Amino acid sequence: MKKLMKKISFAMVGIMASVPAMAAVNYNNVLCKLATEFNGIFNLLRTLAFIGAGMSIAGWAWGYIKAGKIDDIQKEVTSKGVALLVGFVLLFSIGTVLSVFMSMAGQGGSLGCVQQFFE
Repeated sequence: MKKLMKKISFAMVGIMASVPAMAAVNYNNVLCKLATEFNGIFNLLRTLAFIGAGMSIAGWAWGYIKAGKIDDIQKEVTSKGVALLVGFVLLFSIGTVLSVFMSMAGQGGSLGCVQQFFE
């Protein structure tokens, strides 16, 4: 199996080296078309990600305030705080990545798209 994988990878390297550079896809045009077609969906996902990140932290804190368990919060944070923090960071980073992508694809962005987003 190891010899077969070496032969396959050697063949793939040979194929990739022999393909001319002109056959490469212009990814900026593809990303611009993607941003144009899915502009509304990306904006909705970005908004939902930021709202979800804020609501996860606010809901967790409001649960403690409402129940009056402020004294037990340190024990609870050590057991469940890491999962909450990871969820918050993931939601916030998804929102941030979508914001950066949409601003790169917008007017004057680094992708060079001429369409204007966020109308």
